[in-house]
Amino acid sequence: MVACNAASAAALHYLRDKFTDLPIVGMEPAVKPAAETTQSGVVAVLATPATFQGALYASVVERFAGNVTLLQSTCPGLVQQIERGQLDNVETRAILESALQPMLAEGIDTVVLGCTHYPFVIPLIQEIVGPGVRVIDPAPAVARQAGRLLDAAGTRSDNTRQGRLLFYTSGDASQFRLILPELLGDPGEVHQVFWGANQVYLTK
Repeated sequence: MVACNAASAAALHYLRDKFTDLPIVGMEPAVKPAAETTQSGVVAVLATPATFQGALYASVVERFAGNVTLLQSTCPGLVQQIERGQLDNVETRAILESALQPMLAEGIDTVVLGCTHYPFVIPLIQEIVGPGVRVIDPAPAVARQAGRLLDAAGTRSDNTRQGRLLFYTSGDASQFRLILPELLGDPGEVHQVFWGANQVYLTK
C-alpha cells in the first residue's frame, strides 16, 4: 500500500508498471463519492500541492467531477501543525478557517480530505463547517480494498496473533515518539530512516 496521497500521485503508476505481479493499493482523494452524493454541487478538496499537481488527481477529477464545482485548498502549514501534535490550537484553527470559510460561502456541502495527515483534525474541521457538511476520509475505503486483496490472495491474518506497531520516519524520531500518543493513542516502536548512496539505513 502507498499510504500517502502525494506519494501515490508521484509514484503509483510507475510502481504498478514496475511490479506487475504485486497488487498495489494507492491513496487518492475521494472525489467520486463526493460528486455522487453532493446536494449543492459544490465540493471542497483539501490536499497538499503535490497531490493537486499529480496526474492521478487530474484523472479522478476528469472521470468523476464533470458535473460538480471543486474548490481546492492546500492549507499551508497544516501538515506541520499536525506533525507537531497541534490538532486544535489557535494557529491550526486559523489555517482551517482561512481555507474553509470562503468555501462555505460558496455553498459546499462536502469536504474531501486529500492528505493522510488531515483526518487527525476531522473534529476541528467538522466544528468549523457544521453538521450540515459531510467530511469524507478515504482511508476506510482504501483499507477495505487492501483487505479484499488480502482475502483474494489468502494472506489475511486470522487475528489470533497479537501484532505490533512499527513506525519508520525520515524526520526526528524522538519528536515522533512524543506525538504518537496524541495522534494514535499508542507509543508504538519508532525507527529512524536514512537514505544514501541508493540504500536505506534504519536505526535500531
